[in-house]
Amino acid sequence: MTRTLLCCCRVRETVMPRYAQIISTGRYLPEKVRTNAEIEAILGEEVDQWLIDNVGIRERRLIGEDEVTSDLAVHAARQALERANLSPEDLDLIVVATDTPDYVSPGTASVVQYKLGATNAGTFDVNCACSAWVVGVDIASRYLATDPTYEHVLVVGAYGMTRFIDWHHKKTATLFGDGAGAVVLGAGDRPGFLGANIKSDGSFHDYMGVFIGGTVEPTGGDETRRQVLEIRKRFPPKTNNEGWPPLVRDLMRKIGREVAEIDRIYFTQLNLRTIEYVMDELGLPRERTHTTMDKWGYTGSACVPLALDDAITQGKGPQPGELVVFCASGAGYTMAAAAFEWTAEGD
Repeated sequence: MTRTLLCCCRVRETVMPRYAQIISTGRYLPEKVRTNAEIEAILGEEVDQWLIDNVGIRERRLIGEDEVTSDLAVHAARQALERANLSPEDLDLIVVATDTPDYVSPGTASVVQYKLGATNAGTFDVNCACSAWVVGVDIASRYLATDPTYEHVLVVGAYGMTRFIDWHHKKTATLFGDGAGAVVLGAGDRPGFLGANIKSDGSFHDYMGVFIGGTVEPTGGDETRRQVLEIRKRFPPKTNNEGWPPLVRDLMRKIGREVAEIDRIYFTQLNLRTIEYVMDELGLPRERTHTTMDKWGYTGSACVPLALDDAITQGKGPQPGELVVFCASGAGYTMAAAAFEWTAEGD
């Protein structure tokens, strides 16, 4: 959009600011449910009540035998596109946030583009573990703000981590679930995206992950070894408790707003008690957040957009003009927070 100004008898055109706005959301959860009781039967010990009391998880969804990560992403993307009244051909860019890709190479975003039929979209993956969707939204928002050839960008967090779970390993079998959450971002002339804050501490890079399959351990030195999620070192128990509040406060200072102004905030859905602690520590009423780990487990890079979509579909989502923050963290150790001024759908 341009505006023509008359200045000293000379015509000058100035470019109006462009802002990224979230215009729709979508989600997909696989059909298969695995309850805490089923995990108890596999492990041979009681975990149900402990998970409910300490983490908030009651059940989770498992990727189907005939599904892969790109399928989860495509289902969520189609719903988001339908809600935005857009076709796949309207997309200019697809960003897939995942650390459970279809392949080590090529990127899963290329597979999603093909399966969607989004023939006009460029593609790339973001892998900074479970903070990847927030980072992807940050990147996509900057594309829309700075390049007028981009009008619509799909950012989808997709997670198929149960493919890599050893169900007899208590620390991982109890937490993880699969799913995908998507948003379509569009360019507008009113704030939307306000800014983001990304932090990392790479000293944690070898604590938790799927370590087999890259250049360090292409096959783990043993052709019979299977790729599984491993916890090789224990994260300090208060990592997110101590990391999220300053991350959010620094973001608010960056965009010139107060923490108390936050109307909605959506977190990585790893631990209900951590979310409650952080809300209290930030001085925000707990009803300003939304949680989904009770029914879907921990869905990694998908959990923040899933929480957003679930809140919206329940009539508890952001309202126009509200300040919305996304806060996520993941193995590596990475953290990311992004802020939006919510706009009405289609604005």
